[in-house]
Amino acid sequence: MGEMNSIGSDKLKTLIEIDGLINSNYSDVSALLVFILESAMRLVECESSSILLVNKEDETLRFVVALGPKGAEAKNIPVDKKSIAGWVSENNKALILNNVEKDPRFSNTVQNKTGYVSRTMIAVPMRVRGQCVGVIELINKSEFRKFDDNDLQILELLANQAGIAYANANSYKSAQDRISVLQEKITNGCEYHPFVAKSPVILDLVHVIDEVAKQNTTILITGESGVGKEIFAEQIHKKSPRHDMPFVRVNCAALTPSLLESELFGHVKGAFTDAVSDRQGRFEAASGGTLFLDEIGELPLDLQVKLLRVLQERKFEKVGSSETVTADVRIIAATNRDLEKMVQEGTFRNDLYFRLNVMPINIPPLRERKEDIEPLATFFLKRFANETKKKFTEFSPNALRLLFDYYWPGNIRELENTIERACVLAQPPVIHHEDLRLNFSDVPDSSAVNYDQIASEIADSNPDDKTLKTAINSFKKAYVTKILNETSWNQTEAGKILGIQRTYVSRLLNELHIR
Repeated sequence: MGEMNSIGSDKLKTLIEIDGLINSNYSDVSALLVFILESAMRLVECESSSILLVNKEDETLRFVVALGPKGAEAKNIPVDKKSIAGWVSENNKALILNNVEKDPRFSNTVQNKTGYVSRTMIAVPMRVRGQCVGVIELINKSEFRKFDDNDLQILELLANQAGIAYANANSYKSAQDRISVLQEKITNGCEYHPFVAKSPVILDLVHVIDEVAKQNTTILITGESGVGKEIFAEQIHKKSPRHDMPFVRVNCAALTPSLLESELFGHVKGAFTDAVSDRQGRFEAASGGTLFLDEIGELPLDLQVKLLRVLQERKFEKVGSSETVTADVRIIAATNRDLEKMVQEGTFRNDLYFRLNVMPINIPPLRERKEDIEPLATFFLKRFANETKKKFTEFSPNALRLLFDYYWPGNIRELENTIERACVLAQPPVIHHEDLRLNFSDVPDSSAVNYDQIASEIADSNPDDKTLKTAINSFKKAYVTKILNETSWNQTEAGKILGIQRTYVSRLLNELHIR
């Protein structure tokens, strides 16, 4: 009891509070480890800290969290098994070092690479069922003080509770992974988004999809965020010979680089600390079917190499395994980023870009296919009227006009969110313009555009026919001709600038009598 009193009642209260938090509120392993370190620094008062986890297969150590002045730089540096952390891990004992550089176990690798000097250190094993699974290191006691036995005692208490919480979080993650696999199988079985379109540009795109779907060609879908790239990928799969096989989705931007490799290719038990069992990757889950890689521009360079190999050889290895797996999978990738620019900047591989860009399909933004706004809005109205159990029947004329005039920077996703919000807040049976709550400040500044002059020029070019249809066609003709002149009449390049398919450019040439 005297030892507990030596810690201090305030710190014991803090420790009890932390214990409750780490064992109840943190099911995410990464968030848990960060919270453990923040708590350790709060209790022991130091400048820097880190947690290193032990790889069960070869007993090596790796930084998983590092906080402090050079924490981000330290995370990527390999840890020597003969280091201080290695000694703590191997002997399952804590250390206090108040003259770090004089200790023979001290490795200056991190110090040389980051420039951060370690003066004092306390290192404690984090245990699960008595076995060391990681090491908590605190570096440089505040105000140039030395670490003492009180610091060690409270840090060991925290480390014991952290080990239990870490084991619980790992168990929770494994259960969530199993649930995720089951949900994926259910989703891949039959759940697809409805396809709603009326505009000529999208209907023309549907004809393109009908043709490319028959082949096994890799497809790259481009377009702004929210235009519905995933829906077009679904249509390609549904119309392909693989339609009875899985359609598996991966959002490359939603996962950390360390998790993404395991998510794509799977891993074997013991491949890393959290790998408590073998896991099937998305490539295996999509076997015989289609793998949709959304936000492909976010894929790290090292994974770009592995994806390139799959595209070239249809082979890969699971994380932690040397066994080669064959991938019978069609790849559909999507991005809202400019991959050509990324290639020039060196953030996306040139060879991978050309492998993906075999059959490019560009989805135009909603503001360029306004014929789709009303049928989409009506579709969303029916869905959310049913979900909110409100009997909405229609939009008022002013509401439809507002929907048509809005710029839609967030495209179909923003339209969907707008209609959902209106159904929640408005009173049935009609959605009025004020229910939409659209912010027209999002519309790009058009003050520099002289609309009167443009309108006068169009009207003067057709003095005997001033209908809106004729005016729109006159503008289309002038604008398309301008872009064609800029691209030396290269219809493919013009289509990229206009945000439409080359086949639709050819169609416009005929419809608008452009020569």
